[in-house]
Amino acid sequence: MNEELAQKLKSLRLGGLLAHWDDYLKLAADQRFSHGRLLTHVLEEEYRIKREKARQLRLQRARLPEPWVIETFPFDQQPKLNKKKIMALYDSLGYLTHSQNIIWLGGTGCGKTGLATSFLTHAINQGYSARYILFAELIAEFYQSVADHSEAKVLKKYLCWDCLLIDEIGYVEVEPVQVGLFFTLMHKRHKKRPTLITSNLGFSDWGSFLKNNHLTAALIDRLTENSHVINMKQCVSLRPKLPSEP
Repeated sequence: MNEELAQKLKSLRLGGLLAHWDDYLKLAADQRFSHGRLLTHVLEEEYRIKREKARQLRLQRARLPEPWVIETFPFDQQPKLNKKKIMALYDSLGYLTHSQNIIWLGGTGCGKTGLATSFLTHAINQGYSARYILFAELIAEFYQSVADHSEAKVLKKYLCWDCLLIDEIGYVEVEPVQVGLFFTLMHKRHKKRPTLITSNLGFSDWGSFLKNNHLTAALIDRLTENSHVINMKQCVSLRPKLPSEP
């Protein structure tokens, strides 16, 4: 390939064709491709490469703590978890197409974050934009936004994601203004875009850290109206136990 043609391919952002030019020509000669078949093959490969690059970029922007996928979740270690129900929800994509929330409730280490992250990764693989954030980090960002009067900007940022995962709700106490912003975020995402939530506390305990019974009741009402709630309270911890000291 001459330099002029290489520059044109770069300008058109046809990186796959540029990188595999000789491979395509050799394949066409070995397989005796017609012109039409060669063009179809090249376009399909370029399309595949661009889709994969876009997927990788969405994964990077999601800021996932770990690259968990549903295939590696140890369902055999959680016999009290309804695997059939979870896999049906996962495979149907209903939570994405119908903007439904999914809420995982259970003790520390039982796999809530792993499952939630698997669903978020699934959304990314289906072409949706997604973001992971710890509840404590979200609340801290809300607090800072009040100080610099950027509440609207912060809310807009988290409203724009097709699928949002808020992890570990219940580990920190929040101030009234933060509760209000969190409620506003959930209210504006309600039935418009799915939100995935994990919490180590049952709904009856949310008032202990939100400190506002009225908003807590309204928030839970919003969340559960269009949600799948997965109860993992009877599931065991999957974290390895340290050997007991003599």
